[in-house]
Amino acid sequence: MRTRISAAKEGDNTNYQIQGLSIHAEVHGTAEPALVFLHYWGGTSRTWRKVTAELEGQFKTVAYDARGWGTSDKTLAGYKLADLADEALSLVKALGIKQYVLVGHSMGGKVAQLAASRRPEGLSGLILVAPAQPTPRRNPEEMRQGQLHAYDNRENVLKTIGSGRLTARPHSPEILEQIVEDSMSGSHEATMAYPMESILEDISAEVANINVPTVLLAGELDQVDSIERHKTEVLAYLPNAEFKIIKGSGHLIPIDEPHELAKEIASFMGGLVLSRNNA
Repeated sequence: MRTRISAAKEGDNTNYQIQGLSIHAEVHGTAEPALVFLHYWGGTSRTWRKVTAELEGQFKTVAYDARGWGTSDKTLAGYKLADLADEALSLVKALGIKQYVLVGHSMGGKVAQLAASRRPEGLSGLILVAPAQPTPRRNPEEMRQGQLHAYDNRENVLKTIGSGRLTARPHSPEILEQIVEDSMSGSHEATMAYPMESILEDISAEVANINVPTVLLAGELDQVDSIERHKTEVLAYLPNAEFKIIKGSGHLIPIDEPHELAKEIASFMGGLVLSRNNA
């Protein structure tokens, strides 16, 4: 299906028609390579706001609500990793971006790995923020049930946050409310897709095709995807990826340590520019 898009202005915060769906995106800045942000399961474009606020003066930033989340269209199907990768790459093309870096967090990191494995034109780099592993992950039944019901209602979301599994420290009431709202914004289909299907998808063979500079940024205190899991289940499958640890952060690195994350992203982008100038 051909992608349709409305005219976008700098500093745009609107919805775009992508593959027949209305996809909400926040677009700022002009300088390329652009940074395209893919959020976690339960997140939205708002997850990235403190990060993009520090970067938008240097780079074009695009953060969007994946289908089924936030204010993007809810659909009954189309939540496999391939569908989400298509969506990300279609948005890039529709926005007329020529050079870009994918920044994927958690589930968005697994989607970004698959998208990058296709070696799309214009992709300059890949930044994986506490990414979900490319191999199938089969959690113990108790943990699986916890995921299936984590976003059922406000009480469950607060319980999930309060358990310390997502964040390393308490946050302000405003941030807490944002996490709750975002977590509950997902359609039933989008919410169930990751714990029931996407988490089990095996893309380990595909990610071996990634041929752009890659960095994996792990949270020091991450209780969802530990440093050891990142090493054995992600780094082991990525060609020549750099590995860095964000100190003091849990799984939600964009929430726990947005400043440090922005610094690492800017450093990675600076390395890309330097490599290009020396080529």
